[in-house]
This record gives sequence, structure tokens and C-alpha cells, in this order.
Amino acid sequence: MASSDDWAAVDDWLAGQHLGKDDALDAALAANAAAGLPHIDVSATHGRLLQLLALSLGARRVLEIGTLGGFSTICLARGLAEDGRVVTLEIDPKHARIAAENIARAGQAGKVEIRQGPALETLEAMIAAGEAPFDLFFIDADKENNANYLKAALSLSRKGTVIVVDNVVRDGGVIDPDNHEPMIEGTRRAHAFVRDEPRLLSTAVQTVGSKGWDGFICAVVA
Repeated sequence: MASSDDWAAVDDWLAGQHLGKDDALDAALAANAAAGLPHIDVSATHGRLLQLLALSLGARRVLEIGTLGGFSTICLARGLAEDGRVVTLEIDPKHARIAAENIARAGQAGKVEIRQGPALETLEAMIAAGEAPFDLFFIDADKENNANYLKAALSLSRKGTVIVVDNVVRDGGVIDPDNHEPMIEGTRRAHAFVRDEPRLLSTAVQTVGSKGWDGFICAVVA
């Protein structure tokens, strides 16, 4: 039976086949590690998927909830035209600073705006200000608030907006009836919100790889 080491090895092989060497992303990961940031970035292959989603949508406005060190932010920005914009929300000032450095090193600073502070407060302010709708959302922050982030995303969406929510399987914890950890319960609430929201057409995909056993929700505002 395949192990987590096998999953990681296949991820590395796939990255070699389809992505090649990426000095900017390698430098971002190295800077994150040196600064002591948690190693919870998306994988390289999933980062490329985010880039392809932005590119295929012709996205001009992307909202990311949870910047960390900017790895996924760089991937999203690469999928935009030169006049495109990624707005990324990060609560931790240290993470925001490291992300800004990584994004600048990758040549994407002109496409990215980091807004530092609690994401729900920032989202409430954006909704109150009547900000223009976004074409793509990537939600990858505190899992307890995923349903709240989804609700806010709908208020900042248009018909055809795509919403991606990461880490929605959590080593199978979502189907363990005895697991009531806050992140698991928050993930279940996110699934239920998407399931019950008539404006969303969705699916969820489980994945294995260098980041273990997990998955993501992909939904379209219909």
C-alpha cells in the first residue's frame, strides 16, 4: 500500500514533469523557513493549478484569504494580466512582511496588495465600502471561519465567480464522528454552507501528496 512518502515522491515527480525549476518559489519557501513560518504552503502543483484557474478565467480581480509567506499569492498573480490585481488578507504582521518581500522578489509586487489584519474585519469593511466583485477567491486561512469567509465571498462575487477553499478533508477527519476539533467542525460547516447555498454549484476533490491527505472545494456562483 502506498505511503505518505510515496505520495510526496509522486508530487516531486509530477512537479518535475510539468513545472520545472522555479527560483522565485524556491526562494520564497527558503525565506519562509528561515523566518520560522509554518510549512503549510500549497504544494507546487497546486500552486500551478491556482495560476491556471486565474489564467483560464481571464481574472482581473482575485481575493486570497490567508497569505502566509506569499507562495500561493505569487502563483495567483502569475495567472493575471499586467493590469490584474490580487488582494490578499493576512492577520499576522510578520507573515505579511515576509510575503511582501517574497512577492517583490518574484516580480509580482505590482499586481499584489496585502491587507494586514483580521480577515473578517477586512472583509466587512470591503463589503461596506462596496468594493467591486472579484473573479476568483482562494480561501486558505483559519478553518474555523471558513463558512464566514464563504458568506463574505458571496457578497463580493458576481455570477461566474469561482471560489476555492483549501484543506477540506483534513486526513479524513471530516467523516470521523468522534472528531470535534475546531478546525474539523469549521470544515464541516464550510461543506454544509456550500451544499445549502442555492447560488453555488460546487464539487470537492480529495488529494494526496507532499501535503498529506486533504482536498479542496471548488464552487461557481451560478
